[in-house]
Amino acid sequence: CCYILNSRQMGKSSLLLQTFHRLKQAGYRCVIIDLTAIGSEQVTPLQWYKGLVAQIYLELGLKDILKFRNWWNEQEDFSYLQRLSKFIEELLYVYFPTEKIFIFVDEIDTVLSLNFAVDDFFALIRYCQERRGINPAYQRITFTLAGVATPSDLIRDKKRTPFNIGQA
Repeated sequence: CCYILNSRQMGKSSLLLQTFHRLKQAGYRCVIIDLTAIGSEQVTPLQWYKGLVAQIYLELGLKDILKFRNWWNEQEDFSYLQRLSKFIEELLYVYFPTEKIFIFVDEIDTVLSLNFAVDDFFALIRYCQERRGINPAYQRITFTLAGVATPSDLIRDKKRTPFNIGQA
């Protein structure tokens, strides 16, 4: 996990895009999620998490392999975060069992405007990072966060472990 957190107009998205293209040329699976495309005004937790999973699904070209709507509906007994977690595990074990996957999340500060907490989303990223020591498959997934925020902005609940992973 790494993060590029800085003020506006400092080249964060350009750096992210350049890195994305270099990694794709090297043969890695890469996804760029611009959170402004998912939105922050009048967005429900369902729409946000489903939008996030759908973006990963589309960017990785899974539409010929997996029917997204069917998969999402089959997970109805799970929370939205559990669906995202299950989807990540399926990426690692089922759809890309040997490939490295890079997930770039741009405009991360968009989450600060949501009318619901997404602390669990950042806790899931931390979970994936911590799983690397237990499960080698998790060493194949890397998250990069970019936006106008500080690490302490990302998990708002002061009773939870802060977002203290990765490198700036």
